[in-house]
Amino acid sequence: MSAPAALPEAVVADGPPVHKPSLKKRLIPYWLLLPGILWLLVFFVLPMIYQASTSVQTGSLEEGFKVSWHFQTYWDAFTGYYPQFLRSLLYAGTATALCLLLGYPLAYLIAFKAGRWRGLLLVLVIAPFFTSFLIRTLAWKTILADGGPVVGVLNTVGFLDVTSWLGMTEGDRVLATPLAVVCGLTYNFLPFMILPLYTSLERIDTRLHEAAGDLYARPATVFRKVTFPLSMPGVVSGTLLTFIPASGDYVNAELLGSTDTRMIGNVIQSQYLRILDYPTAAALSFILMAIVLVMVTIYIRRAGTEDLV
Repeated sequence: MSAPAALPEAVVADGPPVHKPSLKKRLIPYWLLLPGILWLLVFFVLPMIYQASTSVQTGSLEEGFKVSWHFQTYWDAFTGYYPQFLRSLLYAGTATALCLLLGYPLAYLIAFKAGRWRGLLLVLVIAPFFTSFLIRTLAWKTILADGGPVVGVLNTVGFLDVTSWLGMTEGDRVLATPLAVVCGLTYNFLPFMILPLYTSLERIDTRLHEAAGDLYARPATVFRKVTFPLSMPGVVSGTLLTFIPASGDYVNAELLGSTDTRMIGNVIQSQYLRILDYPTAAALSFILMAIVLVMVTIYIRRAGTEDLV
């Protein structure tokens, strides 16, 4: 049986030649990722491992701590401080909701109505970042001072009567109450809500609004059917960037609250720096991280979007 005839040269040479990239070129993306990976390993993974080992240690600062796999610390930490966990989640959730209610209209205004003033408004949004977090929080002690103009106006309009009934304030006093802590959290984390919302809204093609108007949709319907669904990535990103740091915050509760408004961040800070109970502090940190991680996972799945800005 004769060998098959060779294919014509035109058929063999059909199409451009394929050049396989060299090994050096294929490794370039990994070399670019290497600094970031090393940063995460040194400043995130290793501290996490160290804290995990600390949480199962026993002993004292004088005698020294040793790993004894004492997982009872987690249960003791949770049962001993669950009111602070609930309070932290409540304050953070309330502040996040307020940030969304305040931030969405402002982000909408900047994205669609600001015109040539857009840059100035964005600078004003991030202006609080030009000063220290501590200074911004201390300023609220002056704003909410007893007998000050803000408290006087709130008392005149009857707002403090409602908040007192809700347990957010005590009589005519705002400082050292849950309302003061929530106000501080809302103010300090509001830019983290506005910027993702603006980024998401700014991406929306305005021709979609025009098309909805041509179909005789009312402005409220356009917002409900077009604008808000398309801005969901910004809503999810903003709420996460607000809720996660707010749930672990301790500065606002320390400066604007009292012993009755302590959040779990205050407990962790006290365990580390005052009581010097490192295993309990580490266990509390991991419990908070686990709770927030579960809540964030459920929230993202229910929100129906993973396209975060």
